Amino acid sequence: MTQTASPPPHAAPDDLLATYRKSIDNIDAALIHILAERFRITKAVGEHKARLALPPADPSREKAQIARMRQLAEEAELDPAFSEKFLRFVIDEVIRHHERARDG
Repeated sequence: MTQTASPPPHAAPDDLLATYRKSIDNIDAALIHILAERFRITKAVGEHKARLALPPADPSREKAQIARMRQLAEEAELDPAFSEKFLRFVIDEVIRHHERARDG
């Protein structure tokens, strides 16, 4: 009796799943590029704030951005709590970068 070789563990068992995964991979790549562009811009913002001796964090803007993102998430049928956690993670990282810019 001969055994057929099973596909590697990461291979999709069917064409539809492979198509879905390809789409997910493309979206993941787009997210990385968008985040990279966002961080290039926020780096410039941090350098500008440092030159003007402005604080790295802006709590009122953060609050407004979180409210805006929660609204966008609801409209897009995405969990607003998830979107807030994600944005908070990004904001915290941006603040760290701005602190580094300030501290030279």
